Amino acid sequence: MQIGKTQIVDTFAEAFGMVYTRLVITAFDDHWLSAATNELCGYGSSVIACDAEVGIEQHIPAEQTPDGRPGAAVLAFGFSADALTKAISKRVGQCVMTCASTAVFDGLPDAEKRLPLGKTLRFFGDGFQKSKVVGGTRYWRIPVMDGEFFCVESLGIEKGVAGGNIIFQAVDQTTALTAARRAIEALAPLPDVIAPFPGGVARSGSKVGSKYKGLSASTSDTNCPTLRGRVESQVLPGANCVLEIVLDGSNEEAIAAGMTAAMHAAAGEGILAISAGNYGGKLGKFHFHLKDLLNPVSSPSQKEGTG
Repeated sequence: MQIGKTQIVDTFAEAFGMVYTRLVITAFDDHWLSAATNELCGYGSSVIACDAEVGIEQHIPAEQTPDGRPGAAVLAFGFSADALTKAISKRVGQCVMTCASTAVFDGLPDAEKRLPLGKTLRFFGDGFQKSKVVGGTRYWRIPVMDGEFFCVESLGIEKGVAGGNIIFQAVDQTTALTAARRAIEALAPLPDVIAPFPGGVARSGSKVGSKYKGLSASTSDTNCPTLRGRVESQVLPGANCVLEIVLDGSNEEAIAAGMTAAMHAAAGEGILAISAGNYGGKLGKFHFHLKDLLNPVSSPSQKEGTG
């Protein structure tokens, strides 16, 4: 299989189930919105060590937000509702409530399962906080030094999919970084999907386990160009830089669309091959075969649990 001069390896990306929530953050202008979202999404690349995987899904123009100000939708993924509740309460309390002019709204208002947010953060108001019901939804008005922090009482939680990915091999770092930028730009307009690693890209792809006791993950040695000749390498001759794009999404369709867009955008001159990371089907039940993504007749959901 080929996209132009780029080989598409006949393999699959192995993803797994997680739960997620969607926050809509608004602020006075784009400067303060970026300040809030940058803090909120920080240290949110992988639940191998982070408390959640977090990223901006899309920016929302002021005319489409609940309070008529610039906004952004942020997706956050965790292994359990309890873990996600702890992560989001801390992140919003420390990174959004502290940011001048911000407000928080629920991005999944129809979800039956909820996690508390303003219900918990309201105590910062030290008894001066007030609640207000707008359109059937309860919000909390917490007094702060620039006025009030307006925060929805709870956020919806839904089941999602995490760990979709593509791995591409390039002749050099410059070519790889340029391809990565193309791929991330192609992902930007897509709904329901995020690439939570720095700049959307992971250079330190990992495998399960380690030679060191107690370490749950370690470097993907088969994809490290400098280890050719020392391990059973998957790096092609002529490839000197390998990068990975990892995707989390609200459903399988979102992951499939993201992988497809990233794969087509990354392919090009100097990109020798595009493959995907999997663990032989032992880690996650969602398997996204690259050949099926190139052939829109087949649905990735039909390949669930096969490898």
